[in-house]
Amino acid sequence: MILLISGLAGCQVLSPPAPAAERMGTGDLGLIIERATGSVLVINTSHHRVLGRVEGLGDLSHASVVYSRDGRYGYVFGRDGGLTKVDLLELAIARRVLQSGNSIGGAISQDGRFVAVSNYDPGGVKVFDSETLELVKDIPASYADTEGKPAQSKTVGLVDAPGNRFVFSLFDSDQIWTLDMAASEPEVHRFDAGEAPYDALITPDGRFYIAGLFGEDGLSMLDLWHPDQGVTEILPDYGRGEQKLPVYKMPHLEGWAIADGQAFFPAVGHHQVLVARMDDWSLDGRIPVQGQPVFVMASPDNRQIWVSFAHPNNDVVQVIDSQTREIIRTLEPGEAVLHMEFTPRGEEVWVSARDSNRVTVYNTRTLEPVATLDAEKPSGIFFTSRAHTLGL
Repeated sequence: MILLISGLAGCQVLSPPAPAAERMGTGDLGLIIERATGSVLVINTSHHRVLGRVEGLGDLSHASVVYSRDGRYGYVFGRDGGLTKVDLLELAIARRVLQSGNSIGGAISQDGRFVAVSNYDPGGVKVFDSETLELVKDIPASYADTEGKPAQSKTVGLVDAPGNRFVFSLFDSDQIWTLDMAASEPEVHRFDAGEAPYDALITPDGRFYIAGLFGEDGLSMLDLWHPDQGVTEILPDYGRGEQKLPVYKMPHLEGWAIADGQAFFPAVGHHQVLVARMDDWSLDGRIPVQGQPVFVMASPDNRQIWVSFAHPNNDVVQVIDSQTREIIRTLEPGEAVLHMEFTPRGEEVWVSARDSNRVTVYNTRTLEPVATLDAEKPSGIFFTSRAHTLGL
């Protein structure tokens, strides 16, 4: 569908069709987080161009974005509890609410009706109407602490799942919860998990929800086709016999890699990318890398695995061949690399370097830079293709 960049902006009177030069679709647009200034850049991926800057989004020191089904609106989750609906065509804030004191991300439902936010303070998940940002459901992450007193857990790893469900983990109470928004009255189901789940992912088919564990070597997996079976531990003791290093930045499980029936994960506290067999989820190998991995992301064709790293080795990105499991290139996009995003068909990858104030675009065939864009302390890069992908 072709939308007019001028929009209607509160007016119900239809204007004459705009000239062709003013028409713009949303399929090749995206947002880049400028974490230090509370702003986002609206970008065009086809032309490597910044269309404009939207300001006034609050604390974006740990921000993420999901999109409406048509790709016109980006929902930005700020660290200060702000939920901001950004109009990519008007280059403006459409709506904004402060819904908590400290939040860590969010998701949009399968049908696009609901936006859920994962909170640290107070712990829990809040669900909003995607059109109006009015509160629909408040799910406190209540549990009893070690002294039996009521407490609220930080919630992490929030993703959307088929059946209009949300799934998330409770860091402090070692649990995974599912929230069914398709029911006449939203239903919560609780499952015991491993120690201190810190982040999570969902497989591309929406079947398996896998939470990384900070408190132990291993991961917790919930089969959403058979939730009655409970949580299964996978990759237990992957660090057996090794001294875990200090963790400078928690790994992210977003964008994990699947290739030839194998899954690639970042190891917590080790300079390794782990490889698991997806038929039985057993450990199938370890790939030594130059630092503690933060993002381990697959190109859309799953042939390349791109790895970014925690401080102090965070000025490089390493590219792994998924078949040979060998590092084929070490790139230097700039100081303090924070995020990567592949274009929908994978011909390019955009890499943010916070302390170099730039985003570098690489050709994934040649592994050479093809463009750079100036940005103020850039971090997360989010393209509208996410609107049609589970769990992102």
